[in-house]
Amino acid sequence: MSETPQTIAYPAPGSRPQRRESDHVAPHVVVLFGAGGDLARRKLLPGLTFLSLSALTPDIQVVATSLEDYTTETFREFAYQAVKDFSTRPITREQWDEFAVRLQYVPQSAGPDALAAAVAEAEVQLGPDVRRLHYLSVPPKAALAVVTMLRDAHLVERSRVVMEKPFGTDLQSAIVLNEQVHSVFDERQIFRIDHFLGKEAAQNILAFRFANGLFEPIWNRTFIDHVQIDVPETLGLDRRAGFYESTGAFKDMVVTHLFQVMAFVAIEPPTALEPRAISEEKNKVFRSLMPLDPRNVVRGQYNGYRQAEGVSPESETETFIALKCEIDNWRWAGVPFYLRTGKKMAEGQRIISIAFKEAPKSMFPAGSGVGLQGPDHLTFDLADETKVSLSFYGKRPGPGMRMDKLSMQFSAHDTDRVGDVLEAYERLILDAMRGDHTLFTTAEGIESLWERAAPLLENPPPVKPYAPGSWGPNAIHQLIAPHAWRLPFERAWRESK
Repeated sequence: MSETPQTIAYPAPGSRPQRRESDHVAPHVVVLFGAGGDLARRKLLPGLTFLSLSALTPDIQVVATSLEDYTTETFREFAYQAVKDFSTRPITREQWDEFAVRLQYVPQSAGPDALAAAVAEAEVQLGPDVRRLHYLSVPPKAALAVVTMLRDAHLVERSRVVMEKPFGTDLQSAIVLNEQVHSVFDERQIFRIDHFLGKEAAQNILAFRFANGLFEPIWNRTFIDHVQIDVPETLGLDRRAGFYESTGAFKDMVVTHLFQVMAFVAIEPPTALEPRAISEEKNKVFRSLMPLDPRNVVRGQYNGYRQAEGVSPESETETFIALKCEIDNWRWAGVPFYLRTGKKMAEGQRIISIAFKEAPKSMFPAGSGVGLQGPDHLTFDLADETKVSLSFYGKRPGPGMRMDKLSMQFSAHDTDRVGDVLEAYERLILDAMRGDHTLFTTAEGIESLWERAAPLLENPPPVKPYAPGSWGPNAIHQLIAPHAWRLPFERAWRESK
C-alpha cells in the first residue's frame, strides 16, 4: 500500500472561508512548550500554521517556549524552515509572514514571569473572551515541571492543557501523575492526546458501526472470529534511545495507541455522539479487558539494538511486541484481539482487520477455492489516505464454480472532499480549543489499562531476537494460530485513478 500525500493548498491571504455560527470558538493564545523539538518541527508548527491560515481555528496568537536560546526573529526562521520541510501543503512567503506576526518566542530559562508577560501581551492582541491552550510537547519527566510553571505564572485560569504520552509507566506512577496534574488543572481542562484517534480512518470506525444497519447487527461474537490491530514501523530509534530504553514498545505504543484504537472497535453504542458518552463507553471496554497473560505475549528485540548509542549492551527492552487480549463482556466474550507493533519491520502499516466467521458448512465442492484465502475481512487503513476494504469470495468468471477473493474499497481521496481532510494533530488541536474530549483519554481510562497490564509488567517474557526488515520473531505465528496475520497483505490496495 503506497502512501502518497495529497497536496492541499492554503487559502490565499485575505480570502478565508467563514465559519458557521455554530462553530464559534473563542480567540486563543496557544502556548507551545518544547517548541524547538522534533514533534513541534514535524507536526505542530506546520499544523498551527495551516489551521490559522485556513481560518478553521479562531483568531490565535502563538507563544513558543523551549530550552533553546532563540529570539523571536530567529525562532520564526526556525519555524518557517520546519513548515517548508514538513508541511504537506505548499506555502508562500507572503502566507508565512501573515502567520509569523502571530508567533513570538520566550526561552524557558526566562522563567514564569516572562512567560506570563508574553501571554498577556498576546491576549491584548485578541481582545476580550480570550482562552489559553497549553501544548506540552515535552518528555514525560518534564511535564510536571511545566505544569508547575503554568501555576506559578498564573496561567491556569481560562486554559486547557494538552499532554503527550506516555501517561505514567505503571498503575502507581499513573495515579501519582494524575494526582499531581489534578492539583493544578481540573480533569475537564486536561486533554491527553493520542494522534491515532485524530485520524479520519479511526473516526470512520464509529461511522461504519453506528450509521449503517448493515454492520452493527453483525458486530459481535456471533459473527466476528477475531480482530487484528497491526502497526509495524520501518523506523528504528530515530535518536530516541534515552527515551526508548526506559519505555519499550508496550508502553510507547500499546497502552497509548493500540488499546485506544481497540476501544473504538469494541465500544457499545453511546447514548449520543458526544464526548462524555463516548468516553464512558471506552472506559467500560478498558474495565472489561482481561488482565494481560504473559503467556499470550511475544516480546522481541531487533538484532543490533544493543549496539545503538545510549542502549545497554544487556538491554531487555522490547522493540517489538505482539499480544493476544480478550474483552470479558457480552458482546466480545471468546473473541481474541491480536495486537502487534515493532521497530525496523518489513513495512510501515497501520491497519485494523476484522475477520468474520466462515459459513458453518460449505456446499461448494473440494477445489472450488472457498476458504483458500482466509475468511472475509473488513479492513481499516489508518494511514493518511483513509482506506477501507471489505473482502469476500465471489465466483470467478467462466465455466465451473471456482471462487476468487474479491474486495470493495473506499478511500477518502476518491471523494471531492479530500481538501477537508485534516492531519491528526490539526484535528486534535482544534478539538482541544473547542473543549471536545471525544478523541482524548481520561485519567480513569489510563489507570484501568495500567491495572490490566500489571501481570505483564511484573513478569514479562524474555525478548526474542528478530532480523531488521522482518515481521518479528517466529513465535508470533504460534501466538495467533490457527489464524494468520493479515500483514503482509496477500494483495495490494488499488490505487486511485
